[in-house]
Amino acid sequence: MEKAPLLEMRNIKKDFNGNQVLSDINITLREGEVIGLCGENGAGKSTLMKILFGADVIRETGGYGGDILINNEKVSFQSPFDAIAAGIGMVHQEFSLIPGFKATENILLNRESKKKSILSDLFSDRLDTLDRNEMNRIAQEAIQQMGVNIDKDMVINDMPVGHKQFTEIARELSKKQLKILILDEPTAVLTEKEAEALLDSIRGMSKRGIAVIFITHRLGEILSVCDRVVTMRDGYVVNETPASETSIPEITSWMVGRDVADTGSSYVTEDIGKDKRTILSIKKLWVDMPGETVRNVNLDVREGEILGIGGLAGQGKLGIPKGIMGLCNAGGEINFDGQDIPLNDPRKCLDASFAFVAEDRRNVGLLLDESLEWNVSFPAMQVQDKYLKKYFGGLIKWRDDEAIKKVTAKYIDELKVKCTSTKQKARELSGGNQQKICLAKAFALNPKLLFVSEPTRGIDVGAKALVLDALKKLNKEQGVTIVMVSSELEELRQTCDRIAIVSGGKVSGILPAGEKLEKFGELMLMNC
Repeated sequence: MEKAPLLEMRNIKKDFNGNQVLSDINITLREGEVIGLCGENGAGKSTLMKILFGADVIRETGGYGGDILINNEKVSFQSPFDAIAAGIGMVHQEFSLIPGFKATENILLNRESKKKSILSDLFSDRLDTLDRNEMNRIAQEAIQQMGVNIDKDMVINDMPVGHKQFTEIARELSKKQLKILILDEPTAVLTEKEAEALLDSIRGMSKRGIAVIFITHRLGEILSVCDRVVTMRDGYVVNETPASETSIPEITSWMVGRDVADTGSSYVTEDIGKDKRTILSIKKLWVDMPGETVRNVNLDVREGEILGIGGLAGQGKLGIPKGIMGLCNAGGEINFDGQDIPLNDPRKCLDASFAFVAEDRRNVGLLLDESLEWNVSFPAMQVQDKYLKKYFGGLIKWRDDEAIKKVTAKYIDELKVKCTSTKQKARELSGGNQQKICLAKAFALNPKLLFVSEPTRGIDVGAKALVLDALKKLNKEQGVTIVMVSSELEELRQTCDRIAIVSGGKVSGILPAGEKLEKFGELMLMNC
């Protein structure tokens, strides 16, 4: 007799205020199996996993329909603590770490190792002390299972985003009762090398009998590590197939219901902008950003180009825009359009018509509990007095609700943001749609220079093409100069005119986007 699946989700349904987001979902998962869960942003993947993990938002919005069975026994999780007790772990798309705590303290939060003391023996185990040595051992063991090198003693605030992601995963791996691990976009903030280390870790989990549900928009990773591929679209499972019997184009067509064109043929193979004037000059830039090395960056950006910045994790690419925009302490010289721009003063950058889309959309990019209207319009309202009605010669200003609604609706339409209305809260959107709102907020500023870091983080293959096309359109139609930072070299090659590679805190070289991959690789290793 065949052994029952470790997990069964039968006829799962879910709606939010009458908006049906999941319809009749059926999924099985066996011990040690890895399934890839694919779908566009808004397809229902994260909602389905929140149901499985007992997320509070599901209970607070009326629960769900259908049944969940673990080892052939029906379960009903009222909170994530119930799911954890049943052996389910989840690494969310957005970080859930305590900023002021070290990696070890986050990994073992609420599961700390303790040791007895004289006082606890006499009075109460509440007087036990933390066994720091044992905690460090467990944390280090979990980190080593991933095959990466992160500092267990580093405070979360000081970590680059890739190390935060590994800390989240190590927290789950440290749980002895772990049977099922849900990974929601775990490689979105990782470099290719880091992502490969994580894929190796997933293979190791499978061999140890841990079942994995792997959600990612990097479809090559799905085919590399998964046993089965489950594809969702508009709240339904539209296809389920062994990973060995499908391909990226097939999965893409199931996800989006259409073919997504390959833009590889549009690479810029020559430096065709030599005659353009320099609009941004960066000299001797250093940035004090934990986890990033920015020592001596010298870089000229040409007017009207899209300049890509790439490189390995921690080598400085993320620190450059943050230092220029005043989000991290920095030194050096910045000249834009003939004017010196003082560092460590974000308002001066905004007044010079700079805009910035950060890689951390939830902690930096969005007002999560405010409407989409407020998110899109607020920076332009504050900095440029846009979307305001002025009375008595400007002595009294009042927001122009009609103009705010109009501009928000415009970008919702252009970026195809999936939402219920312009008044929906940013928190309620899927991760990819939140990223689009971050872009809309920057576009509404009508900048002369746009810095954008990891613009397609957590965005599906269909929406990725849409976002990159939107950046190209902004560049070509409005003449906006764009500096784009990305961990995905292929994304930079498809979008940019030139790509600067940062290694060891310096620009090791600049190449046309269509140059051979080997030359980019050589530059990445030059100053390491």
